[in-house]
Amino acid sequence: MPQPPAAYSPEELRELLRPLAARLIWWQSAQQSLRHPDRVIAQVLELGTFEDGEGLRQALGDRRLAQVLQRTEPGWFSPRSWTYWQQKLGLAASDSIPPLPRRRFGA
Repeated sequence: MPQPPAAYSPEELRELLRPLAARLIWWQSAQQSLRHPDRVIAQVLELGTFEDGEGLRQALGDRRLAQVLQRTEPGWFSPRSWTYWQQKLGLAASDSIPPLPRRRFGA
């Protein structure tokens, strides 16, 4: 997939993500969610429609989405979505999907 023509400014990125944050992150306001754009992007990849995900790919490019997967935190992705996006973005082959990040408790 071709990369987007230009990088988004922080304000442009917020405007792109605002309706997605309002629809897919129901436990807090879109304004609060937009303070963490990687979390919003991950939520779109996890719970958004096929069109939502493809829209972000076209707008932001595979490289930006791959950065989100590389910085993901525990609980952001289900195994199914994790596997799908790892393969879709060319980060891993089907026989070498990295494990999901896990929460660790204690020392």
